[in-house]
Amino acid sequence: MNLRQMLLTPKQFLLIGGPVLVLVAILGFVGVIGPTTDKSLFGSTWWFDDGENWAHLALGVVGFAAAFILPMNLQRPLVMVLGVVGVFFGVYNLFSTSFPGTNLENPADTILHFAVGAWALAASIPKPAMTAKGTPA
Repeated sequence: MNLRQMLLTPKQFLLIGGPVLVLVAILGFVGVIGPTTDKSLFGSTWWFDDGENWAHLALGVVGFAAAFILPMNLQRPLVMVLGVVGVFFGVYNLFSTSFPGTNLENPADTILHFAVGAWALAASIPKPAMTAKGTPA
């Protein structure tokens, strides 16, 4: 399995993205990248407040659990919704740095949300079946 196949499936997005979001939330809660600018290693450039940390924790736990609980036919639409949400927040952040209960730094949060949203959307696109050698079946 090549890197493209590993990162661009709904299940892999959930298996990798879920724990990454949980880690981001924990680092935000314990004072590495939040919950205030003075506690973030990046200062006011990039930090996650408690609202963002709770959202990342919830999405991460649900996403990771979905990789094991949901059948494949439901993982794809879930990842597509997560992609749309990521892109939504990227676009929203172009016009505003606050969302009810959160603080969105620009451009750091904008780039992050666009990147994760694009990854999720790419992972949700059906791919042709591949052989063990990585060639189309």
